[in-house]
Amino acid sequence: MQQPEEVILVDECDQPLGTMEKMEAHRRAVLHRAFSVFIFNSSGEMLLQQRAPEKYHSAGLWTNACCSHPRPGEDTREAAVRRLREELGFTTNLEKLFDFTYKSEFDNGLTEYEFDHVFVGTYDEAIYADKAEVSDCRYYSTENIRELLQQEPDKFTSWFHLAFPLVTGRMGLSP
Repeated sequence: MQQPEEVILVDECDQPLGTMEKMEAHRRAVLHRAFSVFIFNSSGEMLLQQRAPEKYHSAGLWTNACCSHPRPGEDTREAAVRRLREELGFTTNLEKLFDFTYKSEFDNGLTEYEFDHVFVGTYDEAIYADKAEVSDCRYYSTENIRELLQQEPDKFTSWFHLAFPLVTGRMGLSP
């Protein structure tokens, strides 16, 4: 039998306050530690994934390469590397870019209230996505992503709308 997944509860400065079962933290809208990974290829295109239809929220929506939560006692960068390998079947060097806090409520009663550590990396090889997590993935130019976000905003996750301009701004990519 699988252990319930726990998240690390934190304050507004990312100081740990304890742990809580993941779904309970999302039901109660408790601030917890998370990470988001943004992958670019050598041509400067960003990898997007379409979340699997079975995901507990934001199913079928497009978003950054991967995101999740570190386990209690797990280094956040190591968790990001682990999750990238689990979801997309590859590893690459990840660099911490920044962090931010966001809160997003969903129709199913769950809320993401996360202190999000944002990592970036480069990757040009084959991708072996776990179909239980990812329906599709592909690289897009940042200009194309900006257009898609304006033309079809409902096809993207709420946090991607927040993080994408922060990532491109911090990386000096055209607004």
